[in-house]
Amino acid sequence: MSAIITRRRLIATGTTALALPFVARGASAQTPWPSRQIRLICSYPAGGQTDLLARAFGDYIGKQVDKTVVIENKAGASGSIGTAEVARAEPDGHTLLCSISTTYMMNRVMMKNPGYDMDKDLTLVSAIPGGGLLLVANPKHGIKTLDDFVAYARKNNGKVNFGTYSAGSAPHMTINELNKQYGLNIEPIHYRGEAPMWTGMLDGSLDVAMGSYTAAKPVLESDRGTVFAVNSKKVDALPQIKTLPEQGATAKFFKVSGFTGFAVPKATPQPIVERLGKLCVAANDDPKVKAALATFMLEPALGAKESNELYQRELPVWLESAQALGLQPA
Repeated sequence: MSAIITRRRLIATGTTALALPFVARGASAQTPWPSRQIRLICSYPAGGQTDLLARAFGDYIGKQVDKTVVIENKAGASGSIGTAEVARAEPDGHTLLCSISTTYMMNRVMMKNPGYDMDKDLTLVSAIPGGGLLLVANPKHGIKTLDDFVAYARKNNGKVNFGTYSAGSAPHMTINELNKQYGLNIEPIHYRGEAPMWTGMLDGSLDVAMGSYTAAKPVLESDRGTVFAVNSKKVDALPQIKTLPEQGATAKFFKVSGFTGFAVPKATPQPIVERLGKLCVAANDDPKVKAALATFMLEPALGAKESNELYQRELPVWLESAQALGLQPA
């Protein structure tokens, strides 16, 4: 039998190969991905931003690969409980994580033993850059700009009831950076989440609070708060509001965005990592995903390469700002 493959046979072979199921290098040659249902662990509670994004993207991925994607909420300890479970999972692409910057970057500073090492145990497949966070003041103080806020804080010797949604959060670091630049002495008031913090604005117990546009809407719509700045990037719904850098704030932290990210165990074969990243990017055009991104004023999801570049670029800044808080790891 001739060893020479005819042109016709070569074309036929190539066509057949394109039709074969996806098989990851390093995985069993007989095992396509995915070969069973996919677990997508969300490390925050049901009903919040992270959960809703996990469900929207999970639904799209499931339809594309013709497998069920099961969302499991494993909340607690700043996202570390669910994240540690994914880090220990079989690295075969059937267990994914959906979490936020706190989980991926901050927990190494905030916790003595989070149960995982992001750089050794996990790989990002996609990141959704965060939206700008609003700085909102009680209207009775007449604060409409960053300069107004600084003047108010100085006049009151730093006695400003400034709410954050958790210790070590972006609002907490924002207060610390503003204190350093302007010689202020503001003590943050930490809440357990955005909902109770914005309730503090609604009942008048806070002078200032900082958080997402979506969560702040009840305060803004009831005229109980005036937006005087956004932290690092413009918010489409409030194009007239300037960022902190545009108003003179100089900290490097005000140039990072944070993100919601999807990750897999570190040893997951690279072809699976890349395919998941491409699926997340393709999901940007899905109506359900588009609606979720629009609801939270978020940018489209990035692919694996771009996501890891974002992580490496922002990580040193987050760590520097977090360490400057002087908090003892819990």
